[in-house]
Amino acid sequence: MPEFPIPSPRPALFELLREKSFKTGDFTLASGKKSSYYIDCRLTTLDPAGACLVGAAMRELLVAEAAARGLDVVGVGGLTLGADPIALATAMASHAGGDSPALRPFVVRKEPKGHGRGRQIEGGFADGDNVVVIDDVITTGGSTLQAIEVVEREGGKVAFVAVLVDRQEGGREAIEAAGHPVVSLFTRDELLAAG
Repeated sequence: MPEFPIPSPRPALFELLREKSFKTGDFTLASGKKSSYYIDCRLTTLDPAGACLVGAAMRELLVAEAAARGLDVVGVGGLTLGADPIALATAMASHAGGDSPALRPFVVRKEPKGHGRGRQIEGGFADGDNVVVIDDVITTGGSTLQAIEVVEREGGKVAFVAVLVDRQEGGREAIEAAGHPVVSLFTRDELLAAG
């Protein structure tokens, strides 16, 4: 039976992200800086259709990047809360896509758990894992670098970083200066250019 290429989920995700998550106006960012636009990716990543598109597009990006770098990646996750729905959606797309083994999602807490085993990483993560650290948006790169620090302290190896949107405000450069390549599905310029 002939195989037909499946169209990339990226164009549909871009349109949904523009519709749901990209807002213009007068905003104060977490850094305290003022901005004429705001990107609230959770409005897309926590939407049923959006989650499916995010998972499929992120899986497509990760598979291509890992293959280009000659790497085997077993897990995907990042700092709670922005990375959580992306990690789960990507792992679900990996499973549905027949990846063997499927990517395992994990969550990095902002602080170690104060009870039980006192873990700071929950889910499908183990010492020695080669993983991709993900985030919804990078601006300064601070939350991504925090997740990387925890992953490495817990014995993980960060293959690269993948983000939904790069705000192009120095975050990528900060992460790459720390020795971790960054790939993104979209950039601020792409979103702004679309009108």
